[in-house]
Amino acid sequence: MSLWATTRASTQRQARAVRLGPRSLAALALVSAVGVAGFTWPFLAPPTSRLSAHAQDAPWLFAGLLVLLVAVVAAAISESGLGPKAVAMLGVLAATGAALRPIGAGTAGIEPMFFLMVLSGRVLGPGFGFVLGSVTMFASALLTGGVGPWLPFQMLAMGWFAMGAGLLPGPDRLRGRAELAMLAGYGCLAAFAYGTVMNMAGWPFMSALASNVAFDPHAPVAANLARFVAYCLATSLGWDLGRAVVTVVLTLTLGAAVLRALRRATRRAAFETPVTFDAAGK
Repeated sequence: MSLWATTRASTQRQARAVRLGPRSLAALALVSAVGVAGFTWPFLAPPTSRLSAHAQDAPWLFAGLLVLLVAVVAAAISESGLGPKAVAMLGVLAATGAALRPIGAGTAGIEPMFFLMVLSGRVLGPGFGFVLGSVTMFASALLTGGVGPWLPFQMLAMGWFAMGAGLLPGPDRLRGRAELAMLAGYGCLAAFAYGTVMNMAGWPFMSALASNVAFDPHAPVAANLARFVAYCLATSLGWDLGRAVVTVVLTLTLGAAVLRALRRATRRAAFETPVTFDAAGK
Protein backbone atom coordinates (compact mmCIF):
# COMPACT_ATOMS: atom_id res chain seq x y z
CA MET A 1 0.00 0.00 0.00
CA SER A 2 1.34 3.43 -0.92
CA LEU A 3 2.12 6.10 1.63
CA TRP A 4 -0.74 8.24 0.26
CA ALA A 5 -3.21 5.36 0.58
CA THR A 6 -2.04 4.60 4.11
CA THR A 7 -2.37 8.23 5.15
CA ARG A 8 -5.80 8.53 3.55
CA ALA A 9 -7.06 5.38 5.27
CA SER A 10 -5.81 6.57 8.65
CA THR A 11 -7.52 9.94 8.27
CA GLN A 12 -10.85 8.35 7.31
CA ARG A 13 -10.88 6.03 10.32
CA GLN A 14 -12.31 7.56 13.49
CA ALA A 15 -9.64 8.36 16.05
CA ARG A 16 -10.12 6.72 19.42
CA ALA A 17 -8.46 8.57 22.26
CA VAL A 18 -9.60 5.76 24.57
CA ARG A 19 -10.12 2.14 23.60
CA LEU A 20 -12.59 0.53 25.98
CA GLY A 21 -11.40 -2.85 27.21
CA PRO A 22 -13.38 -5.56 29.02
CA ARG A 23 -12.56 -4.14 32.46
CA SER A 24 -13.55 -0.58 31.60
CA LEU A 25 -16.73 -1.78 29.85
CA ALA A 26 -17.68 -3.80 32.92
CA ALA A 27 -17.06 -0.80 35.20
CA LEU A 28 -19.05 1.46 32.90
CA ALA A 29 -21.95 -1.00 32.83
CA LEU A 30 -21.89 -1.24 36.64
CA VAL A 31 -21.93 2.50 37.25
CA SER A 32 -24.64 2.96 34.63
CA ALA A 33 -26.82 0.31 36.28
CA VAL A 34 -26.38 1.89 39.71
CA GLY A 35 -26.99 5.30 38.15
CA VAL A 36 -30.25 4.15 36.61
CA ALA A 37 -31.32 2.82 40.01
CA GLY A 38 -30.26 6.09 41.64
CA PHE A 39 -32.32 8.15 39.20
CA THR A 40 -35.42 5.96 39.02
CA TRP A 41 -35.70 4.45 42.53
CA PRO A 42 -38.89 6.46 43.35
CA PHE A 43 -40.66 4.49 40.61
CA LEU A 44 -39.08 1.15 41.50
CA ALA A 45 -39.44 1.08 45.29
CA PRO A 46 -42.91 0.17 46.59
CA PRO A 47 -44.47 2.51 49.17
CA THR A 48 -43.90 -0.05 51.92
CA SER A 49 -40.15 -0.44 51.28
CA ARG A 50 -37.48 0.93 53.61
CA LEU A 51 -36.07 3.03 50.76
CA SER A 52 -39.33 4.92 50.38
CA ALA A 53 -39.46 5.41 54.14
CA HIS A 54 -36.13 7.25 53.88
CA ALA A 55 -36.99 9.34 50.83
CA GLN A 56 -34.92 12.29 52.02
CA ASP A 57 -31.86 10.14 52.68
CA ALA A 58 -31.89 7.98 49.55
CA PRO A 59 -30.54 10.67 47.17
CA TRP A 60 -27.59 11.23 49.51
CA LEU A 61 -26.90 7.51 49.57
CA PHE A 62 -26.92 7.21 45.81
CA ALA A 63 -24.87 10.41 45.44
CA GLY A 64 -22.12 9.03 47.68
CA LEU A 65 -22.15 5.71 45.88
CA LEU A 66 -22.00 7.35 42.45
CA VAL A 67 -18.94 9.40 43.44
CA LEU A 68 -17.04 6.20 44.13
CA LEU A 69 -18.30 4.40 41.05
CA VAL A 70 -17.57 7.27 38.66
CA ALA A 71 -14.04 7.35 40.06
CA VAL A 72 -13.74 3.60 39.46
CA VAL A 73 -14.90 4.00 35.85
CA ALA A 74 -12.47 6.86 35.22
CA ALA A 75 -9.63 4.78 36.65
CA ALA A 76 -10.59 1.73 34.59
CA ILE A 77 -10.80 3.76 31.38
CA SER A 78 -7.49 5.45 32.15
CA GLU A 79 -5.89 2.06 32.69
CA SER A 80 -7.19 0.89 29.32
CA GLY A 81 -5.16 3.49 27.44
CA LEU A 82 -5.68 7.13 28.39
CA GLY A 83 -2.20 8.27 27.38
CA PRO A 84 -0.54 11.66 27.89
CA LYS A 85 -1.80 13.05 24.59
CA ALA A 86 -5.37 12.05 25.43
CA VAL A 87 -5.01 13.57 28.90
CA ALA A 88 -3.87 16.84 27.32
CA MET A 89 -6.84 16.82 24.95
CA LEU A 90 -9.14 15.99 27.86
CA GLY A 91 -7.80 18.92 29.87
CA VAL A 92 -8.27 21.41 27.04
CA LEU A 93 -11.81 20.31 26.21
CA ALA A 94 -12.89 20.04 29.86
CA ALA A 95 -11.53 23.51 30.60
CA THR A 96 -13.31 24.89 27.53
CA GLY A 97 -16.59 23.24 28.49
CA ALA A 98 -16.31 24.42 32.10
CA ALA A 99 -15.68 27.97 30.87
CA LEU A 100 -18.66 27.85 28.51
CA ARG A 101 -21.17 26.78 31.14
CA PRO A 102 -21.22 30.03 33.21
CA ILE A 103 -21.87 32.12 30.07
CA GLY A 104 -25.59 31.58 30.39
CA ALA A 105 -25.47 30.49 34.03
CA GLY A 106 -28.34 28.16 33.16
CA THR A 107 -30.60 31.13 32.33
CA ALA A 108 -33.49 29.90 30.17
CA GLY A 109 -31.39 26.87 29.25
CA ILE A 110 -28.59 28.86 27.60
CA GLU A 111 -25.87 26.28 28.15
CA PRO A 112 -23.43 26.21 25.20
CA MET A 113 -21.25 23.52 26.75
CA PHE A 114 -23.71 20.83 25.63
CA PHE A 115 -22.96 21.23 21.94
CA LEU A 116 -19.21 20.90 22.61
CA MET A 117 -19.84 17.65 24.51
CA VAL A 118 -21.82 16.26 21.57
CA LEU A 119 -19.15 17.10 18.99
CA SER A 120 -16.28 15.92 21.19
CA GLY A 121 -17.95 12.60 21.92
CA ARG A 122 -18.66 12.16 18.22
CA VAL A 123 -15.03 12.67 17.18
CA LEU A 124 -13.19 11.08 20.09
CA GLY A 125 -15.45 8.13 20.83
CA PRO A 126 -17.70 6.93 23.67
CA GLY A 127 -14.97 6.14 26.21
CA PHE A 128 -13.37 9.54 25.95
CA GLY A 129 -16.84 11.12 25.82
CA PHE A 130 -17.87 9.61 29.15
CA VAL A 131 -14.70 10.76 30.90
CA LEU A 132 -14.93 14.21 29.28
CA GLY A 133 -18.55 14.71 30.27
CA SER A 134 -17.92 13.71 33.89
CA VAL A 135 -14.74 15.75 34.28
CA THR A 136 -16.24 18.82 32.59
CA MET A 137 -19.26 18.83 34.86
CA PHE A 138 -17.05 18.42 37.93
CA ALA A 139 -14.76 21.27 36.83
CA SER A 140 -17.69 23.56 36.04
CA ALA A 141 -19.24 22.86 39.45
CA LEU A 142 -16.01 23.90 41.14
CA LEU A 143 -15.86 27.00 38.95
CA THR A 144 -19.44 28.08 39.62
CA GLY A 145 -19.78 26.85 43.20
CA GLY A 146 -22.41 24.31 42.20
CA VAL A 147 -21.16 21.52 44.45
CA GLY A 148 -23.87 19.53 46.19
CA PRO A 149 -25.56 16.12 46.32
CA TRP A 150 -26.74 16.68 42.75
CA LEU A 151 -23.17 16.87 41.35
CA PRO A 152 -22.55 13.08 41.04
CA PHE A 153 -25.85 12.77 39.17
CA GLN A 154 -24.83 15.64 36.88
CA MET A 155 -21.46 14.02 36.23
CA LEU A 156 -23.02 10.70 35.34
CA ALA A 157 -25.77 12.25 33.19
CA MET A 158 -23.26 14.40 31.28
CA GLY A 159 -21.02 11.36 30.86
CA TRP A 160 -23.93 9.49 29.29
CA PHE A 161 -24.74 12.55 27.16
CA ALA A 162 -21.24 12.74 25.63
CA MET A 163 -20.82 8.96 25.43
CA GLY A 164 -24.05 8.63 23.45
CA ALA A 165 -22.69 10.97 20.79
CA GLY A 166 -19.72 8.64 20.37
CA LEU A 167 -22.07 5.70 19.79
CA LEU A 168 -23.93 7.32 16.90
CA PRO A 169 -23.66 5.49 13.56
CA GLY A 170 -21.31 6.30 10.70
CA PRO A 171 -18.29 7.72 12.56
CA ASP A 172 -15.95 6.92 9.65
CA ARG A 173 -18.20 7.65 6.69
CA LEU A 174 -20.95 10.13 7.51
CA ARG A 175 -19.91 13.72 6.89
CA GLY A 176 -21.37 17.07 5.88
CA ARG A 177 -24.94 18.17 6.35
CA ALA A 178 -26.21 14.67 7.10
CA GLU A 179 -23.82 14.33 10.03
CA LEU A 180 -24.70 17.79 11.36
CA ALA A 181 -28.41 17.01 11.11
CA MET A 182 -27.90 13.75 13.01
CA LEU A 183 -25.84 15.46 15.73
CA ALA A 184 -28.37 18.29 16.03
CA GLY A 185 -31.21 15.78 16.39
CA TYR A 186 -29.28 13.83 18.99
CA GLY A 187 -28.39 17.00 20.88
CA CYS A 188 -32.04 18.06 20.93
CA LEU A 189 -33.30 14.75 22.29
CA ALA A 190 -30.41 14.35 24.72
CA ALA A 191 -30.94 17.88 26.09
CA PHE A 192 -34.49 16.96 27.08
CA ALA A 193 -33.33 13.59 28.41
CA TYR A 194 -30.65 15.26 30.53
CA GLY A 195 -33.19 17.63 32.06
CA THR A 196 -35.59 14.78 32.77
CA VAL A 197 -33.09 12.54 34.53
CA MET A 198 -31.77 15.46 36.57
CA ASN A 199 -35.35 16.20 37.62
CA MET A 200 -35.50 12.63 38.89
CA ALA A 201 -32.41 13.24 41.00
CA GLY A 202 -33.78 16.36 42.70
CA TRP A 203 -37.46 15.56 42.82
CA PRO A 204 -37.35 13.25 45.91
CA PHE A 205 -35.83 16.10 47.96
CA MET A 206 -39.12 17.99 47.76
CA SER A 207 -41.50 17.58 50.65
CA ALA A 208 -44.83 16.01 49.79
CA LEU A 209 -46.51 18.65 51.94
CA ALA A 210 -44.95 21.49 49.94
CA SER A 211 -46.67 20.82 46.64
CA ASN A 212 -49.01 18.43 44.90
CA VAL A 213 -46.27 17.70 42.33
CA ALA A 214 -43.71 16.58 44.95
CA PHE A 215 -42.68 12.98 45.46
CA ASP A 216 -44.94 11.19 47.92
CA PRO A 217 -43.31 8.05 49.37
CA HIS A 218 -46.73 6.76 50.41
CA ALA A 219 -48.35 7.13 46.99
CA PRO A 220 -48.46 4.35 44.37
CA VAL A 221 -46.14 4.39 41.36
CA ALA A 222 -48.81 5.64 38.93
CA ALA A 223 -49.63 8.61 41.16
CA ASN A 224 -45.97 9.52 41.58
CA LEU A 225 -45.41 9.22 37.85
CA ALA A 226 -48.23 11.69 37.23
CA ARG A 227 -46.74 14.00 39.86
CA PHE A 228 -43.34 13.77 38.21
CA VAL A 229 -44.68 14.62 34.75
CA ALA A 230 -46.49 17.62 36.21
CA TYR A 231 -43.31 18.63 38.03
CA CYS A 232 -41.28 18.53 34.80
CA LEU A 233 -43.87 20.53 32.87
CA ALA A 234 -44.17 23.13 35.61
CA THR A 235 -40.53 23.62 36.54
CA SER A 236 -38.08 22.65 33.79
CA LEU A 237 -39.74 22.44 30.39
CA GLY A 238 -38.68 25.99 29.49
CA TRP A 239 -35.05 25.35 30.50
CA ASP A 240 -34.94 22.02 28.64
CA LEU A 241 -36.41 23.62 25.53
CA GLY A 242 -33.88 26.45 25.70
CA ARG A 243 -31.01 23.98 26.15
CA ALA A 244 -32.22 21.95 23.17
CA VAL A 245 -32.61 25.01 20.92
CA VAL A 246 -29.17 26.39 21.83
CA THR A 247 -27.56 22.99 21.23
CA VAL A 248 -29.25 22.61 17.83
CA VAL A 249 -28.44 26.15 16.68
CA LEU A 250 -24.78 25.95 17.72
CA THR A 251 -24.39 22.50 16.17
CA LEU A 252 -25.81 23.61 12.83
CA THR A 253 -23.92 26.92 12.70
CA LEU A 254 -20.56 26.09 14.30
CA GLY A 255 -20.56 22.31 14.13
CA ALA A 256 -18.75 21.90 10.81
CA ALA A 257 -15.84 24.12 11.87
CA VAL A 258 -15.56 22.53 15.32
CA LEU A 259 -15.67 19.01 13.89
CA ARG A 260 -12.89 19.84 11.43
CA ALA A 261 -10.78 21.33 14.21
CA LEU A 262 -11.30 18.33 16.48
CA ARG A 263 -10.54 15.84 13.72
CA ARG A 264 -7.44 17.74 12.69
CA ALA A 265 -6.25 17.80 16.30
CA THR A 266 -6.83 14.07 16.75
CA ARG A 267 -4.97 13.25 13.54
CA ARG A 268 -2.00 15.31 14.64
CA ALA A 269 -2.10 13.81 18.11
CA ALA A 270 -2.07 10.28 16.61
CA PHE A 271 -3.44 8.76 19.82
CA GLU A 272 -3.02 5.18 18.63
CA THR A 273 0.55 5.61 17.45
CA PRO A 274 3.08 4.60 20.10
CA VAL A 275 5.70 7.15 21.05
CA THR A 276 9.24 6.03 20.16
CA PHE A 277 12.60 7.67 20.54
CA ASP A 278 15.46 7.17 18.10
CA ALA A 279 19.01 7.08 19.34
CA ALA A 280 21.02 10.17 18.43
CA GLY A 281 23.05 9.85 15.29
CA LYS A 282 21.05 6.96 13.84
